[in-house]
Amino acid sequence: MSTRLRTLGTKTAGPGQPVYVCGEIGINHNGDLDNAFKLIDVAAEAGCDAVKFQKRTPEICTPRDQWDIERDTPWGRMTYIDYRHRVEFGEDEYRKIDEYCKEKGIDWFASPWDNEAVAFLEKFDVPAHKVASASLTDDELLRELRATGRTVILSTGMSTPKQIRHAVEVLGSDNILLCHATSTYPAKAEELNLRVIQTLQEEYPNVPIGYSGHETGLQTTLAAVALGATFVERHITLDRAMWGSDQAASVEPQGLQRLVRDIRTIETALGDGVKKVYESELGPMKKLRRVQGDAAA
Repeated sequence: MSTRLRTLGTKTAGPGQPVYVCGEIGINHNGDLDNAFKLIDVAAEAGCDAVKFQKRTPEICTPRDQWDIERDTPWGRMTYIDYRHRVEFGEDEYRKIDEYCKEKGIDWFASPWDNEAVAFLEKFDVPAHKVASASLTDDELLRELRATGRTVILSTGMSTPKQIRHAVEVLGSDNILLCHATSTYPAKAEELNLRVIQTLQEEYPNVPIGYSGHETGLQTTLAAVALGATFVERHITLDRAMWGSDQAASVEPQGLQRLVRDIRTIETALGDGVKKVYESELGPMKKLRRVQGDAAA
């Protein structure tokens, strides 16, 4: 059995398994539970395996010197710390999200940005935890996540090979899935560097490699699957024109339907790599091949 397989709830991710597709809701719900439910519907209808949120303890994750800076928001002008609370769901909301996902037959998990957020998420039976690229260098958080015993999905945007190696050592390689990513919103095609998927496959032979995309368009994410990504995550939105910093780099409902459909087609088309003559080719062979050749060769 391949050591490159990872358990995510009732599913398995890794080579030879269906690509695990995650719709990243993040904070695109803008603190509105109804928006979150609509995004869960969109992901479930498209055939995603899971949706992902972000969980922060605002006082820990927001630098102190930014707390009182005022900004314009859809809810009027407010301090940055008040805004961070405004877009954060608490336990009541997550209980409802948990229940709603069960009804819809889709999993959910989140990126915790601090240790308190890890403890919060551990109240739920999530299939995995995700480390955002921004948290890759946070050893304390990584140790806390390793201690949960759950699969940890690690995004590698804005990180050097040395930083990635260190994070893998802190987390241990037995229980992780690595995602290639470029942390620009939206990311340009010339900065996606999809061949890094293969670099990571060579560098970490016992770890499944995935892709977390922040580009616009779908074709580059499909290319990531063709290059061997076993896990795919894209931000999803109800409407790219909505207010919020991640909306423009997100996929709208119709795009998500197409993305999941095309991932499944590519997966089937990749096959097992063993060259064979298919039965469907025998008719054309008989009709088109002038010299039959040695069939046993």
